[in-house]
Amino acid sequence: MGQSAKMSSARETDLYPPIKSFLEDQGYVVKSEVGAADIVAIRGAEPPVVVELKLGFSLALFHQCIARMKVSDEVYLAVARMPGKRFAKAVKDNTALARRLGLGLITVRLADGLVEVHCDPGPYVPRKSAKRQAQLLREFARRQGDPNDGGQTRAGLVTAYRQDALRLAVYLFEVGASKGADVAKETGVQHATRMMRDNHYGWFEKVKKGVYGLTQSGADAVATSPRILGAG
Repeated sequence: MGQSAKMSSARETDLYPPIKSFLEDQGYVVKSEVGAADIVAIRGAEPPVVVELKLGFSLALFHQCIARMKVSDEVYLAVARMPGKRFAKAVKDNTALARRLGLGLITVRLADGLVEVHCDPGPYVPRKSAKRQAQLLREFARRQGDPNDGGQTRAGLVTAYRQDALRLAVYLFEVGASKGADVAKETGVQHATRMMRDNHYGWFEKVKKGVYGLTQSGADAVATSPRILGAG
């Protein structure tokens, strides 16, 4: 029987026995369908552990778990584990979401009942990346005007790098082939020579050592300069 056929015949109740055994091995008394909760586990005087079961990730599952947080801070969502990179990415993304919401996340491999806890409930303490924040602020500072439409796809996105490259193209269009040092001085783009040498957009061509000119595609790109450079 194929994996899809197995999953189509699987039920949420198939997740219960492995999770029940997993929790009982840790000293919990476990019962199903207590109130609105799929699973409730009690260990001594500790707060109850609540687990909500679904075969796959869904927004509804997160909504259910958030609702259960009215009765306990120890709430887990549990889903059936699937093979493949797509599910692995889903686990990674949903683990990050669960952590942010203060929830725990469990997967169950139905073939052998393997239970894996990917994160436990707890207060969300984000770890900021100073490097990424600096990159964000640097891009913001270098970007001239606001040439993009909020929500657009990455395709055609105007970055500070593209704006700088266009400044170089406009200068070469107006002045003609020039030395990289002169282009850098007149445009204020510090890395002009390197950018023209790398030729990321196919706009530039090397005329001779240290001197660069504009290709036809570069000349065509100059027509977009008023919007991309934030001009009127």
